[in-house]
Amino acid sequence: MFQDFALFPHLSVADNVGFALTGSRPEKRAAVEELLVRVGLSRFIDQYPHALSGGEQQRVALARAMAPKPRIMLMDEPFSGLDNRLRDGIRDETLAILKAEQTAVLLVTHEPEEAMRMADEIALMREGRIVQSGAPYNIYNAPSDQAAVAFFSDANIIKSQVSGALANTPFGQFLAPGLVDGTWVDIVFRPQHVRIDFDRKGKGPNPTASQGVAALGIVERARFLGNESLVEFRMKFDGSVIKVTVPNVFLPKPGQPLWLTIPRDRCFVFPS
Repeated sequence: MFQDFALFPHLSVADNVGFALTGSRPEKRAAVEELLVRVGLSRFIDQYPHALSGGEQQRVALARAMAPKPRIMLMDEPFSGLDNRLRDGIRDETLAILKAEQTAVLLVTHEPEEAMRMADEIALMREGRIVQSGAPYNIYNAPSDQAAVAFFSDANIIKSQVSGALANTPFGQFLAPGLVDGTWVDIVFRPQHVRIDFDRKGKGPNPTASQGVAALGIVERARFLGNESLVEFRMKFDGSVIKVTVPNVFLPKPGQPLWLTIPRDRCFVFPS
């Protein structure tokens, strides 16, 4: 399945889907009708591709690819041309059909959400090489390097130097096993894993919280994104910006001080 569907414009939907089928005309017609019922397009059997929407063309392309009953299918960013409102539904429908047919799929995508949503196993590639592979849960929670973290979500980074297998930061110490003293490291963590200590309200000395040492940040900007809020903090200790996502609506005013903590088990330490 191609990114641009690659339907034959001079052929009807029926002839597109039946292009690779063999047998008598009635047999091919019956097979095409069955496939089009499965993708919900039987009413368009005698239409031409130009009369269909993007989502409908995508489903015709799926039916055409499935017609010869392949054991494995290569899908080259097949959903990238679809409107965001259509994409999730069509992806789910496609996945259900392919699983029912027991067709193995190699899906090429640049969309991390799509990879996480559809894959049983992900192979993360960079410059033509596989840098990590595994189940989506493992790829997300045990990334091989900083770029792997950043591919699947936004990432915050603070820098430190190793001393005694520990990296000291305003958020406390982080384990850095196997790295010699003096090595610069990046401590990487995702915005959704930063915690705001609302009880402190930005006052008092640097407290020790149950999830680690807290550091003071000053709100720079807050935006509501629909199901969560994104808050950017200017950190007092080095002037860097740390992004924090908070469920629902949380829109503090710029200049408001708040204490932040980051759980140790949600952070990754990589050599800089």
